[in-house]
Amino acid sequence: MRLLFELFVTFAKMGAVTFGGGYAMLPILQREIVENKHWGTDEELADYYAIGQCTPGVIAVNVATFIGRKTAGNIGGVVATLGVVFPSFVIITLLAGVIQAYSSLEWVKHAFAGIRVCVCVLIFNAVIKLFAKAIIDRWTLGIYALILAGSVMMDVSPVVFVVMAGIAGVILKVFAGVKS
Repeated sequence: MRLLFELFVTFAKMGAVTFGGGYAMLPILQREIVENKHWGTDEELADYYAIGQCTPGVIAVNVATFIGRKTAGNIGGVVATLGVVFPSFVIITLLAGVIQAYSSLEWVKHAFAGIRVCVCVLIFNAVIKLFAKAIIDRWTLGIYALILAGSVMMDVSPVVFVVMAGIAGVILKVFAGVKS
């Protein structure tokens, strides 16, 4: 029961301070889940993010579900999911009635502009950390370069790129004997 409470509180704290969606949550997840709680590794977190990208729903919620399930089974997945969405639910419910009245104020617009810039920095930091863990040899660098080029030049769903990268990883591992 204590572990379930800890899961809920941990994910509720993350949900309360995460602005900008799942990508902005990555550095917080990495610090809390990998470094502080030791509920997963950097590699597992990267895998959960990749899977969360391919499955319906919000990435942060999907990742919370994966980590909660790994940590405390199915009930852990439910508790972690409830924890991560609870703060947003409460905040959105409270703000829904008043946001329309204040959204036209100049200082509110400036505040949101500042928050967007901050979220970009958080996402960039997350990308740097993920890059360092994901690019482990010339083969993964090649997959990265191809997917990056494809995503810049083509208007294709990210799911397609994730599936293609997964297939490339399997092919390289099975047929080329690449070490993982």
